[in-house]
Amino acid sequence: MKEFQIVVLAKQVPDTRNVGKDAMKADGTVNRAVLPAIFNPEDLHALEQALLIKDQFPGSKITLLTMGPPRAVEILREGFYRGADDGILLTDRAFAGSDTLATSYAIACAIRKLKNIDIIVCGRQAIDGDTAQVGPQVAEKLSIPQITYAEGIVSITADTIQVKRRLERGVEVVEGHFPLLITVNNTAPHCRPRNAKRLMKYKHASTISNRQETNEDYLSTSITKQHLTIKEWSVADIECDNVQLGLHGSPTKVKKVDNIVFQSKESRTMDDLDEDIDELMKELLSSHIIG
Repeated sequence: MKEFQIVVLAKQVPDTRNVGKDAMKADGTVNRAVLPAIFNPEDLHALEQALLIKDQFPGSKITLLTMGPPRAVEILREGFYRGADDGILLTDRAFAGSDTLATSYAIACAIRKLKNIDIIVCGRQAIDGDTAQVGPQVAEKLSIPQITYAEGIVSITADTIQVKRRLERGVEVVEGHFPLLITVNNTAPHCRPRNAKRLMKYKHASTISNRQETNEDYLSTSITKQHLTIKEWSVADIECDNVQLGLHGSPTKVKKVDNIVFQSKESRTMDDLDEDIDELMKELLSSHIIG
């Protein structure tokens, strides 16, 4: 039976679901210090698709790849708890300031180092950018086909995969050959919950850099408990052109960012009477708030 080599691209993002007035700095950048960091929601949907493939083809290997600061190791652990087999943290100060073009270039270089990858899966977009560009750009840089807006896998064989896509006006089923990249919508199945045994096994998994900062005996841990050591790659570990990384490789420039916070100025308490609801609907229609 086929054993697939799967890479899931994941990103740690600020939780933008409860954005307040302090969410933006004076210079227009996101104040990440006041927003908790979470696993990008659509990347979790992507992880579930990878896990479903592994369920069908035991022996397949899922590697989580994330690019970010050292604290991004948290989402790699989260992936382990749910069923991922391996994780790589791509981190280096040279990556700072990367736009989608520089990010996709660094990720593509890292995937080339892994070699013999059958499937790359990622969320359609990240909630802190909403560009939906990184996945397709990675596919282009690797010169492999891509299937975007995936909602679920219809069928999979050793050579091909059929995927249902959720589009603006309906759905379609398309087929692709390996290797290929798939981006996953938030309409796909939610990721399975953490597994208690895996949580206990991997809760102390970390990179060597994290252990050095906490004065842990990272050498003995790396030797005796290898499953607790998460790979950490820098620019020196991947074959790449430094000019295409970070700010140097990022042609995108943000001209202006506005911080808009909606506030309620007045409220109305209503009874659950048909007359009150009918009156409210007429008011909303007459003021063109709806309709």
